[in-house]
Amino acid sequence: MSLKALLSRLPFDGYIAAIVGMVCLASLLPVHGAGAVVAGHATIAAIALLFFLHGARLAPSAALAGAWHWRLHVVILAATFLLFPALALAARALFPHLLSGPLWTGLILLSVLPSTVQSSIAFTSIARGNVPAALCAATASNLLGMLLTPLLAGLLLSAQGGFSVKGAGDIVVQLLLPFAAGQLARPLIGGWALRNKKLLGLVDRGSILLVVYVAFSEGVTQGIWHQLGLPELGRLLVVDAALLAAVLTITTFGSRLLGFSRADEVTIVFCGSKKSLASGLPMATVLLAGQSVGLIVLPLMLFHQIQLMVCATLAKRYAGAEAPAGGTVGATR
Repeated sequence: MSLKALLSRLPFDGYIAAIVGMVCLASLLPVHGAGAVVAGHATIAAIALLFFLHGARLAPSAALAGAWHWRLHVVILAATFLLFPALALAARALFPHLLSGPLWTGLILLSVLPSTVQSSIAFTSIARGNVPAALCAATASNLLGMLLTPLLAGLLLSAQGGFSVKGAGDIVVQLLLPFAAGQLARPLIGGWALRNKKLLGLVDRGSILLVVYVAFSEGVTQGIWHQLGLPELGRLLVVDAALLAAVLTITTFGSRLLGFSRADEVTIVFCGSKKSLASGLPMATVLLAGQSVGLIVLPLMLFHQIQLMVCATLAKRYAGAEAPAGGTVGATR
């Protein structure tokens, strides 16, 4: 087998490789001093641009499409904003010394983030699930997440000093206002945005790469790699994997107990188990300003890679399984 064929079989994501590259670059050549100030302003501008483009591309009707599947959407939102935080808080209560304070903060922040959009829909499609409902659920999760994530983060982290009250206001200025501006500009640039998805995708990913580089540059100057050893990194991987496994198990069997069809089960599993890196990194940068953001976002970055690898495998297994007789895509029993 050729090397190219071998690599094609691996759950390899070029974007993840680029993120790892930014971490390595920041570790070797961190920006500091006046350069850090300039990079900080550039990050703010990049985040605002990112959410402006999200607003420009998202049709308001998309969040309402398929809303009649209210039971499915309630279950997905409950998994995203209730089940995840409950499991993360339980893990911290049971094993408080397993991870350091910043990593627990990062895990709690991860737990209150919205679901992804692209990968949730893509995996649902591969697994032959209810794609229209997945689109609606993922969109609703992201829209609600812009409000719920800061509120839940404030509720769960403020007691530990892990939450900036000023950051909640910054969310409005740096995220919500650009998003609203994008929605208002949609009649003018919405068509252009749809025709230039690849270009805007590069802007999206470039913005996230910049956020990663600046966050880890700050972390390196604060001695992030002296604070995190290989044993704790290994424990963090185990905690992330266990959290994902628990959510996948609960959503799978919970959807069956609630009487959902196979297609809706697939949608619940893939939409209810994801956490958005694209939303999470900017939110962490804004909400937790002044802290060791590089260390705090590490649980999310590792979780993102784990969820892609696991869900890609799971989607293929769903696709290979024969659907039950009489199962109808998009229906609930």
